[in-house]
Amino acid sequence: MRRLKLEARAQPSQFWTYGSPLLALLCTVVIGVVLFALLGKDPVRGLQVFFWEPIKSSYAVGELVVKATPLLLIALGLAVCFRSNVWNIGAEGQYILGAIAASGVALLADKTTGGWIVVPLLMAGVLGGMAWAGLTALLRDKFNANEILVSLMLVYVAVQVLGYLVFGPWKDPLGYNFPQSKTFEAAARIPRLFPGSRMNIGVLLALVGVAGVWIFLFRTRAGFAQQVGGLAPAASRYAGFSSRRALWTALLISGGTAGLAGALEVAGPIGQLTPYVPAGYGFAAIIVAFVGRLHPVGMVFSAILMSMFYIGGELAQSRLGLPKSLTGVFQGLLLFTLLGCDTLVNYRLRWLANGGTK
Repeated sequence: MRRLKLEARAQPSQFWTYGSPLLALLCTVVIGVVLFALLGKDPVRGLQVFFWEPIKSSYAVGELVVKATPLLLIALGLAVCFRSNVWNIGAEGQYILGAIAASGVALLADKTTGGWIVVPLLMAGVLGGMAWAGLTALLRDKFNANEILVSLMLVYVAVQVLGYLVFGPWKDPLGYNFPQSKTFEAAARIPRLFPGSRMNIGVLLALVGVAGVWIFLFRTRAGFAQQVGGLAPAASRYAGFSSRRALWTALLISGGTAGLAGALEVAGPIGQLTPYVPAGYGFAAIIVAFVGRLHPVGMVFSAILMSMFYIGGELAQSRLGLPKSLTGVFQGLLLFTLLGCDTLVNYRLRWLANGGTK
């Protein structure tokens, strides 16, 4: 009797190391075609909804960029964490706290407030996300708590804090009993780039973030220390790099970018604090980071792809009568096919006989 065994490749293909995300996307599309057919829908129309409708007009492209901006910002911070071997799975909670902190500043504005309030609003979002990520860093640093579990559990705490505020002290008394804050004043809204489009300065901040993270990771000693600590902790300690500093740096950067994304979302497209601020961006950004190969430039393209899935899922619900959860299905398919492709890049399948011979 023969059996299959995964055997590590002596030298993984450099081409497929970077090409596997494209192969994973192709596999996702093929599986998606089969899925549409099984659901009794036209596969061509289904693919058109996901991959053509989001880019067919300038307004559609603007909406695509609006969705991609928070995904890219959060993924940039997660890339720093993952390259440092710090597993921050709770970016969604940091995103929510950033939105809450920014809303606290926005609600202080009145009709006489100037546009200067946007700066402290965004800073509050960054600091809110950093503070929430700092809880994870503190528990890992002082008590050696597992950052995966701590950061993930803090997401649910953040959701409860949000619910308390929008159902309680921040609830709009003129909002017909809906659980939401009052609409922010115009001065507390993020400036838009073009008339007739919801694109705002968030996309510019995200592109600045791409350049900043690239410089930090690949052109600074601190970024080098982060990556050495992730790849070889023993060598990092031998070189005199502080693992404690790497932990705090990674989580504070990740929390700051997630908080900034939350601030941009509530002061941009949403315009108020609602229970629907948690949109799953913090979890989807994990897929964005890995599909983009933890590289700032690669994550620009993967964020656009993931935003296509978000918009495509919404359109599939309204135009094809499919559940909105199809977005999550495509995200999961992309992640699992990427994991499968990466496994075959680094390992090969070998048939072994009972005795273990090839």
